[in-house]
Amino acid sequence: MRPKIVTFTTGLMTGFLSLHLLLNNMVSKEQVSVSVGKGKHSVYAQNLQREPSKKNNPAGNTHNSTDILCWIMTGPRNLESRTKHIKETWGKHCHKMLYMSSVKTDFPTVELNVSEGRENLYWKTIRALQYLHQHHLDEASWFLKADDDTYVVVENLRYILSKLDPEEPLYLGRRFSPFISQGYMSGGAGYVLSKEALRRFVKGFHTGDCTHFSEIEDMALGKCMEKMKVKPVDTRDVKGRQTFHPYPLDHYVIRQLPRRRPWHMIYDYYPPIEGPNCCSDLAVSFHYIYAVQQYVLEYFTYHLRPYGYTYRFRPDKSVEVNNKTNREE
Repeated sequence: MRPKIVTFTTGLMTGFLSLHLLLNNMVSKEQVSVSVGKGKHSVYAQNLQREPSKKNNPAGNTHNSTDILCWIMTGPRNLESRTKHIKETWGKHCHKMLYMSSVKTDFPTVELNVSEGRENLYWKTIRALQYLHQHHLDEASWFLKADDDTYVVVENLRYILSKLDPEEPLYLGRRFSPFISQGYMSGGAGYVLSKEALRRFVKGFHTGDCTHFSEIEDMALGKCMEKMKVKPVDTRDVKGRQTFHPYPLDHYVIRQLPRRRPWHMIYDYYPPIEGPNCCSDLAVSFHYIYAVQQYVLEYFTYHLRPYGYTYRFRPDKSVEVNNKTNREE
């Protein structure tokens, strides 16, 4: 009798284990089919949010390799008319947000040892980056500078940064061509420094390799980036469309009759495009965006959806684009 009981018990356990393995296998296949059905971009974006970078995740430092510290160049006169509207809209999407000013307020703003005025913009930038290096270097992987009249789609910026290593000396934005051989990034469109680029900028002023030689903030910073061997990144999408914009959308998206190009298009490092194909579906920034427009863009970006529309743009698909510079034309 005992051998029959042992045989029955063994068979029962074997059957249970087989059923358990079969169900697990079915669930795994279902999960894979759901993920694939959502498309490569959706899966990649999901992983981007949930998987911390091993390289940038030492003990006591849990931030993601695409965490962005945003800092706004502002002043006391603009807090109510401009800056508070950034705080209420796209500023909420940054990993951390700081507002740099000449005075400390309960807004809150960070007080920098510099006077207000356009002639002091580069000094303000220098002091702001030195402050970030001293107090916030380990709180983010990327550092975005934007004016208090710039609108930024942080998720699109995070997508661009997800392909890059913040421990490399990298520098991103709307690339202009004159004055600096490798070009420089437009201040109005906003620019991004990797953690290593921030380190090198501060080191450049410590060693004297970088100096305050000009009041033109973005160009002077670009010169320091070049001296410190910080590499500019091509931020155009796979179709060659720009993502950072030093003007509002209407300056680019409307077809124009033949005319002399405006200065900002003459400055473009890459051949400029006007009309509906000017700007990426994953645009990052627009400049000269004031109070009301901040909320309008926030609505268009995060709420408006055409019913039944199937999104066709595949940002990871390889497409041949024109990589000639504007200067080579």
